[in-house]
Amino acid sequence: MGSGGSTCPISAEGPAGVEQRLEARGGQLPPALWAQRGLRKLYLSGAGLRDVPAELASLRHLRTLALDGNELMEVPEALCQLPCLAYLYLGRNGLQGLPPAFSHLQSLRCLWLEGNFVGRFPHALLGLPGLRSLQLGDNRLARLPSCLPRMAGLQGLWLYGNRFQHFPPVLLRMTQLRILDLDRNRIARFPDLQCLAGLSLLSYDHNPVRQPPCVADTVRLVGSGAVEYMEAREERLREQQQLEEEEAEGTGTIPRDDGSPLLQDAP
Repeated sequence: MGSGGSTCPISAEGPAGVEQRLEARGGQLPPALWAQRGLRKLYLSGAGLRDVPAELASLRHLRTLALDGNELMEVPEALCQLPCLAYLYLGRNGLQGLPPAFSHLQSLRCLWLEGNFVGRFPHALLGLPGLRSLQLGDNRLARLPSCLPRMAGLQGLWLYGNRFQHFPPVLLRMTQLRILDLDRNRIARFPDLQCLAGLSLLSYDHNPVRQPPCVADTVRLVGSGAVEYMEAREERLREQQQLEEEEAEGTGTIPRDDGSPLLQDAP
């Protein structure tokens, strides 16, 4: 299996935060790994794995699992039996979807699925309302399900490098989104996005748009014409603030801070 007799370093971390260095040989994991039932983090990136043994399910305390850069064609069944799993890296494999049992991962908060072959939005994700960050870049998606708002906890959604020809209208109902990345798609027109009250970052670069999307004044834009747009917006806001201050001086009152949050980049 895997890459013959080659070895790949892997690492594991227990409850005390002590890191252990092990080796995967020829796409095979060391049997001693499964005896460490208290593991919290397990990094198996680029280990040449085509499958993961059923013993993975015995790591009941695992919170972070990295399986990116392997040769997985399907999500291992044992992975769906990890009750504490919160951070999962599955990028750059050969995955076309997720099994129904994936919805059992109710503790999952951040999922990386970039660089796979996902052509339909995985239905199992709709059963994970606590998922906060979803990385689906460089896949084959062309549409999103109308029931996407079920994912009420989702704050960051990366959809760059997919096959969207139109802005997915369901995203207009995802008002809790803070970060939305639609780089490298085929979207020629964006609707008015001022309704996305929680949005702080929108990336739309390398789409055939003629002008920046219309967003709230607190949104940072990344894409063609974004710099000029934001500079003009800042100038307009400065002029507006100056005018309000001059009017306040005339009435003897001082305008209050509106409490707008500072922009923050992706976590």
